[in-house]
Parts: sequence; C-alpha cells; structure tokens
Amino acid sequence: MIVTLTVNPALDKTIELGEALAHGAVQRATASHVQAAGKGVNVSRAIAAAGVPTLAVLPGASTDPLITALSSDKLAHRTLSITEPLRTNITLTDPDGTTTKINEPGPTLSSQQLAELSNLVADAAASAQWLVLAGSLPPGVPADFYAQLTAQLRASLGEKCPKIAVDTSGAPLIELFAHSAQHIPDLIKPNAEELAELVGGCDEEALEGSIELATECSQKLLAKGIGAVLATLGSKGALLVTKNGVWHGSHTPITPRSTVGAGDSSLAGYLLADVAGASAPERLKNAVAYGAAATQLPGSTIPTQSDLTVDAVTVDELTSTQGTES
Repeated sequence: MIVTLTVNPALDKTIELGEALAHGAVQRATASHVQAAGKGVNVSRAIAAAGVPTLAVLPGASTDPLITALSSDKLAHRTLSITEPLRTNITLTDPDGTTTKINEPGPTLSSQQLAELSNLVADAAASAQWLVLAGSLPPGVPADFYAQLTAQLRASLGEKCPKIAVDTSGAPLIELFAHSAQHIPDLIKPNAEELAELVGGCDEEALEGSIELATECSQKLLAKGIGAVLATLGSKGALLVTKNGVWHGSHTPITPRSTVGAGDSSLAGYLLADVAGASAPERLKNAVAYGAAATQLPGSTIPTQSDLTVDAVTVDELTSTQGTES
C-alpha cells in the first residue's frame, strides 16, 4: 500500500494552444482537459493504474467537483470534510510543450482541521509501505507542516511508520532540513529549480547542464540526513543519489506535449519499482520511463504501464560504495 497526502488538491484544467502563448492576444484552443489532481493525487493515479493498492488522503467536501471526480474515477480516497471549495489550476501548453501554469491559492485550513487531517494520515499510514507528502500548502498552513508531520508519524507509529517521500517546493521544502533528523524524510524528489533552492550557490540552468554539479548538490543533502534524492532534470533525465551510489538515467529524445504531472509520474514510477523489490538503477529507470511517458501525454494525463518505453531508458552508474542500497 502506498498512501499519498495532498493538502492543497486542485481540479487541473489544461488548455492546449495551436500557437505559442502571446501575452494580451486572443487565441484559440485546440483541446482542453479537466482532471481531479494535485501532486499526491497524481501519484496515486499512476500507482492505481499499475494495479498496486493506494489511498489518496486530502481535504474536500463530498459534493466538491474534485471529490466527485475522484469517486467517478474509482480512485480510492479518504477526505477531511471542509466547507470551502477546492481550487482550480489552469495550464496553458504551447505546441512545443512549453507550459504556463496559473495556480489558485486554495482553501484556508484551521489548526484543528490540520490536526484532523494528520490523524487521517496516521491511521492510513500504519499499514503502508510508503507515505507521500506532496504539493504546495494552502493559505495559513505553517511552512514546516511536512517536517512536523514526518516527526509526529515517526514518534506515534514507531516501527509501523512507513518510509516517507516528500515532493514540494519553497519554504515547505527548506523546512524539512531546518529541524532534527526526525523531521527529514527518507526520500525527496526535487526538480533542478528546487534542488538549487535547497543548496544555494547555483541555478536551475546550471544544474540541468551539469550532472556533476547536480550530484554534488544532492550529496550535500545526504550529508544533512536524507536517505535518497531523486532529482528530475528535465530533458537531461533524472539522478538518483543515495549513500551507496549515484545513478543517472536518460530517455531517448521525445516530443513533449505537456510537462504537467511529469514529476509526479516519475515519483510514482520510482515507488512502484521500490515496492516490487527493484534495485536502485531499476527504480531510477522506471522513474525516468514514467516521467517521459507523462510528458508525451495531453494535459495532466497520468501514464499507465502501456505508455512506458522502458527500453528507451539508459541508466549509468556514476559512483558506488559498499553496503545495502537505500
């Protein structure tokens, strides 16, 4: 079982443009898609499509369009009922795959609601192999929510606590490393921008242009206590850095259609391989295959295993050490 928490879910509306986005112009769409989403929800979608048990935990009233969409899609979920509507995010995609996103802030959650949501997660996580904490935080939620929840679950669940993966950005990501080791998850999945944000001293372009620099930055996070870093580097593939080695995975060139959900799909691919007992390079290979497949699909469509081209992925071992893989 893989449990996901999406604190700030969204209905994703993706509009495909026939020409590149022009500021201030009137343009026509060639297609549009709407899907109940949010980073954790997206991860659960990919996992469910692969036939692996998953549960998406999120806030939302039973009558909210996003929640009713999840029910229609038969995606297993557990919700904390709230009165405010969930947000809608709009994505504009150019013919070359360039993506412009407009994200609403989301509903305000009280401290009581956050406590109840945390209890829902703890109850579900007690029987899980992985817990994924993913996405932005809505207004009013403390930036260290993911860090505090990680420590709380480890303290309350003890040996029953699953491995914890976090995929977020900005202050919630930085706060993971601002407390004790108990607050640091087992895995993070930053993109190049987020990795630069965490380490400082470099930028997104530099990291995507240098596997060596991305490796160096990821190893700095290992020194702070993280178990593994799965860094997605756009067209340069992805990097897996653990205490036992470094691997770089790349896919043969593809024609991108939409990058929405690609990182979520990569994380799902990694977790699916992990629960199947795969080695580190195999986990990375599956992550890259899922990410590439998502990039070639419209809107926020999450790939199924039939969309994958695993044989098109090459994984190179950059360094290794002795011991059990993380």
